[in-house]
Amino acid sequence: MIGQLRGKLVQKQPPYLLIDVQGVGYEIEAPMTTFYSLPATGEEIHLYTHLVVREDAHLLFGFASLRERKLFRTLIKISGIGAKMALTILSGIETDDFARCILESDTVRLTRLPGVGKKTAERLIVEMRDRIKDWDREGVISETTLNVPAGKRSNQVTDAISALIALGYKPQEASRYVHAVATDAMGSEEIIRAALKASVK
Repeated sequence: MIGQLRGKLVQKQPPYLLIDVQGVGYEIEAPMTTFYSLPATGEEIHLYTHLVVREDAHLLFGFASLRERKLFRTLIKISGIGAKMALTILSGIETDDFARCILESDTVRLTRLPGVGKKTAERLIVEMRDRIKDWDREGVISETTLNVPAGKRSNQVTDAISALIALGYKPQEASRYVHAVATDAMGSEEIIRAALKASVK
């Protein structure tokens, strides 16, 4: 299994990337969320990868972060969701937002994703809720991507959510309280304090 690649970015044409690793060119399919964080061609890139072996092809998928790859691997285990559909879902929504939709049973937001109808959205919620409910505790959702540092506010919000979960709040509750109070000017401690106050009103 090829778990990660580090090399020179030769070409990027969504959804395909070509990476030169010591003279060997790896063709990789990646979601748009990964494309947004890519450097210019000719620069070094580091991606986490997942290899899909079929009778007629070996397909390599690349992701800017472990959380993206984890979501991809979780999605392809769901009935009716293949690698292509998983890639489409990842391209249309950030991993944290997707997890939030699952935990809050937000079928409306999910059906806005390309190729996801109401029945598929409902199946995703039912089959994925138990699989992703502990992502924050595992440190997957809070992990930043490799190619570009997460924004300051993003880090502070994630830290605040993790803190509330550590205090015993459910992930969806922690996320809801934090996003209701967080502003760009607030530090993580201020967000935590404000979220705790909001939770007891």
